[in-house]
Amino acid sequence: MAFSLQQQQQKQASISSATILSRVALLSRNVPASTLPSVKEACKQGDLTQAFRSLANSPQCPPQDAYSSILELCASRKAPLQGQQVHSHIVKSNSLSDDGFLGTKLLFMYGKCGQLRDAEKLFDEMPSRSIFAWNALVGAYASNDRPSLAIATFQEMRVSGILPDACTLASVLKACGALEDVYTGTATHGFAVKCGLDSTGFVSNALVSMYAKCGRFGSARQLFERMDEERDVVSWNSIISACLQDGQFFEVLTLFREMQRASIPMNSYTTVGVLQACAELSLPRLGMEIHASLLKNDAKLEIYECNALVVLYARCGRIGNAMQVFCEMEEKDTVSWNSILSGYVQNGLYQEAIDFFREILGLGFEADQVSLISVASASGRSGNILHGKEVHAYAMKHGLDSDLQVGNTLIDMYTKCHLIDYAERVFYKLHSKDCISWTTMIAGYAQNSRYSKALELFRQVQTDGMKGDSMMIGSILQACSGMLCLSLLKQVHGYAIRHGLLDLVLNNTIIDVYGECGKVSRACHVFGTIRDKDVVSWTSMITCYVSNGLLNEALCLFRDMVAADVEPDAVSLITVLAAAAGLSSSMKGKEIHGFMYRRRYLTEGTVSSSLVDMYARCGDIENSFKVFGNVRRKDLVLWTTMIDASGMHGQGEEAIRLFRGLQETGIVPDEVTFLALLYACSHSGLVDEGKYYLDVMTGEYGLEAWPEHYACLVDLLGRSGRTEEAFEFIKSMPVKPTAAVWCALLGACRVHLNHELGKIAAEKLLELEPENPGNYVLISNAFAATRNWEEVGAVRAMMERRGLKKDPACSWIEVGKKVHAFVARDRTHKESVAIHSKLTEIIERLKKEGGYTENTKFVLQDVPEEEKIKMLHGHSERLAMAFGMLCAPKGTPIRITKNLRVCGDCHEFTKLVSKLYEQEIIVRDANRFHHFRGGSCSCRDFW
Repeated sequence: MAFSLQQQQQKQASISSATILSRVALLSRNVPASTLPSVKEACKQGDLTQAFRSLANSPQCPPQDAYSSILELCASRKAPLQGQQVHSHIVKSNSLSDDGFLGTKLLFMYGKCGQLRDAEKLFDEMPSRSIFAWNALVGAYASNDRPSLAIATFQEMRVSGILPDACTLASVLKACGALEDVYTGTATHGFAVKCGLDSTGFVSNALVSMYAKCGRFGSARQLFERMDEERDVVSWNSIISACLQDGQFFEVLTLFREMQRASIPMNSYTTVGVLQACAELSLPRLGMEIHASLLKNDAKLEIYECNALVVLYARCGRIGNAMQVFCEMEEKDTVSWNSILSGYVQNGLYQEAIDFFREILGLGFEADQVSLISVASASGRSGNILHGKEVHAYAMKHGLDSDLQVGNTLIDMYTKCHLIDYAERVFYKLHSKDCISWTTMIAGYAQNSRYSKALELFRQVQTDGMKGDSMMIGSILQACSGMLCLSLLKQVHGYAIRHGLLDLVLNNTIIDVYGECGKVSRACHVFGTIRDKDVVSWTSMITCYVSNGLLNEALCLFRDMVAADVEPDAVSLITVLAAAAGLSSSMKGKEIHGFMYRRRYLTEGTVSSSLVDMYARCGDIENSFKVFGNVRRKDLVLWTTMIDASGMHGQGEEAIRLFRGLQETGIVPDEVTFLALLYACSHSGLVDEGKYYLDVMTGEYGLEAWPEHYACLVDLLGRSGRTEEAFEFIKSMPVKPTAAVWCALLGACRVHLNHELGKIAAEKLLELEPENPGNYVLISNAFAATRNWEEVGAVRAMMERRGLKKDPACSWIEVGKKVHAFVARDRTHKESVAIHSKLTEIIERLKKEGGYTENTKFVLQDVPEEEKIKMLHGHSERLAMAFGMLCAPKGTPIRITKNLRVCGDCHEFTKLVSKLYEQEIIVRDANRFHHFRGGSCSCRDFW
């Protein structure tokens, strides 16, 4: 039925074309025949309308060469309606002779105009067919994407006894290239050699092109080298095109230079090929030289040359130059508009791409699949879902939404805009889906935390007999990561191995996911199997160590990475700085910083923020400020990190000063910035300031407060002894209080002995997090502070029933490039005797000169007083302090890190040590930093 409709349309077109000559005749009726130029003269001038007037007013039958001229003009203009009218005129004038000259011309015209049915009908009606007629039909098939018919016609021609010539072979070789049929192409090559036609210029060129399109680039190059003196511009263009197909872009430029040395002038095809190579190699200067050469020759640039220049400049990041070329184009086609559109997208100018698309639609431009893919991609990447929906609607209106590539891009767009339900609808509406469709949808589910849906779709892929690719497996691994499902991860890993899908990217991802699942040994095994490790491989393994608390191993692996001549990138540096920060190893952090300085890494962006954070967590706030001050372009992350560092070190006023500096720069703070600021206020006792900035956040900046913000304010009020006010604030919160909020209140109640309120907080805490051992320890300590040993026993019994264990107190100190760890009453260190002797000496001096008396209320266990004193003397931070005073270089601060909060007695003990021994001591506990100097602490006893 569709075929008959097409026939009717063609018939109507031929009927309407039949009136062209009559209308021209009417227009020319009042024009004297003597003033009209001949048909041949009008054709030479390229004036098709005038040629028709002359043909209509011709007093006698025009000669064959006149018909030939006008048919050639119709072919060049691709004007089939006018060509059909000329055909009708020839038939009426009985000018179709037996020699087949005009018949062949008509065949050629129909072929050039893409009218294959007319060409076939004419060919079938020809009483005798010359070699030229056969060539015209073979060429028509080859030029109109019917390569199989071209080859079949060639074979029929040979069966008919017609000996092919060079033109025939050139068209057949073109068809072989289009089909990538190297077997028929090689046979045709052999036939050409046998007939002595292989050395003919356009046959040689066609052979080079055929072998290139069939992937036989060596054969193509060999043929080209044999041509030697017979090379013309078409030969050079053929080999340049072959190199482009093979991705040999540098070779294209080498050939171009050789072509210039051979004094072969380039044409438009050469220009386009060389510009494409420049675009692939990001060589805008050479492209600009070619552009300048074209302008210097005063030649009018062809539309495809301009398009190639637009693509070159856009690919090289010179969108301004691309736009200039585009605006200067007298004529633009769809490729021109799409090249600018995709150029904007490639350069991250998504809003510009969207605005440009709207503008050209207003100019009457009809978008095609390529246009929609570009603008949908821009909408997705910019998060402009409103425009994305408009693009989808346009595609539906014009019947383009069923196109596979458009559909895949729409799925990706909705995924990036987190509208996974819309993406799902597009996916299931696609009639035919390819691997990209399934992969994009699976990735969409995984990226939007629909992990079960991702797995369900992957199972459907397997059920349907399709083979997943590495991209699809990568998305499934993301689902495994989100679900932290080790058994599923093992299955996916096995699937990838069985199907030979493991490549470098996938191996790196598997290392990441094993690390996230806590399986370091499996990650190590995968890492060991990778032969050619790249920077991502090393970084993934380092990240695995860091995320699983194996910080020393992470630092050792970083050294191995550098020794293996793998250049670290920003991600690997950030990760290894986090390892140094986690160990509070200022020395190792400085080594990494020195490495960056020697290698001239830019300390900007995320790297600078990581350096600031590393120094702050190592207790070296001064160096944090130095790094911060040396950064020229400070972004929001850096300001936030510096505010957080100041708060961590008890410098609340400095954190507020920094926040005001941030506001003066015009940078808009976000929720994380305010969280760092409230944290700083909390650790410095700045109650009024904390309240004020919470109001600023929600009122002035319109940001929604997180539970963490409320927890900070509860902690601030509680630490200041205003526990009842903190409780009232909790009751007035617009969101449900989290465990962190009740934990902050419970801690304050323990310190300020508000037992009734503490019980309420404890009950709420256990309701929300019954499996967190830290909560039970905090509740137990709250009861112990009131000497309620019965309740303490009950809480500890509850922990035992649930199989929960308290983390033992541990302190560590870095001395001589080595980190030394201590637990309470530790005697395992090789210098244990000297350490305990030094500690005894310190205690005696503090008692004698500083009036130190042990405050046993901080021992939250029901044991005799003498045992409590021994327990205080054996606290891990005191052992680390004694070791530091024995072994650390004199005049340098002693830096100690503890995994739990410092007790009140140790705090007083350390203040006295800093005074009597004139020793600066920096202690980082679970909450903050304490800088002890001259008998006082930076926390001002507020922690």
